[in-house]
Amino acid sequence: MDKFKLAAIVPMRHSSERVPGKNYRDFAGKPLFHHVIQTLLDCPLIDKVVIDTDSPIVIEQAQASFPDVLVLERPEHLRDGAIPMNDVLLNSINQVPSEFYLQTHSTNPLLTVETLTAGIKRFFDIQPMYDSLFSVTRKHVRFWDSLARPINHNQNILLRTQDLPPIFEENSCFYVFTKEILERKHNRIGDRPFLYEMPEIEAQDIDVEFNFIVAELLYKMINKIV
Repeated sequence: MDKFKLAAIVPMRHSSERVPGKNYRDFAGKPLFHHVIQTLLDCPLIDKVVIDTDSPIVIEQAQASFPDVLVLERPEHLRDGAIPMNDVLLNSINQVPSEFYLQTHSTNPLLTVETLTAGIKRFFDIQPMYDSLFSVTRKHVRFWDSLARPINHNQNILLRTQDLPPIFEENSCFYVFTKEILERKHNRIGDRPFLYEMPEIEAQDIDVEFNFIVAELLYKMINKIV
């Protein structure tokens, strides 16, 4: 197999504890995972799209709807929900030679081609000064720890929230990294990561049923689906 410049990996489990069958559940007229896969295929900077899954439904649908996508069947020893994602990714990248890897989730259906392409281009422009990239959402809110200690503000100075120094949430929409980083650190985030800020509306992540409902409503609104 030839070595790619950038391969995109989407890991998907068949079972989901909090939202049963979410990866292949209908979302605005088609299975949820179809949205992100099509976004990746439409991105001009991605050379190969890879699905890593233990789901016979995902495998069957991917082969029928996305013949250009490489489908890797996840081995038995990596199928338990408690297995760290980085172990799954190591198994995937060892089968797909690439200079860089991008990882995203099927549960980020509002991520657009434009945002994804801009983030990848930004990384290509600034590496090797930065060795990895991950997407973030800017927050201007008051955070407290469990002992009621302020994290990002001075409780004795009441600033408007929009005037607070920004704090950034790792939104898990996409990561760009190398095999060397993942093997050495067992992490997608390297020693010199770049925080790529993206629109909050695109950063909807489906983790529980409420997220699914909100994301689908937003998707239909944005795409004018009745």
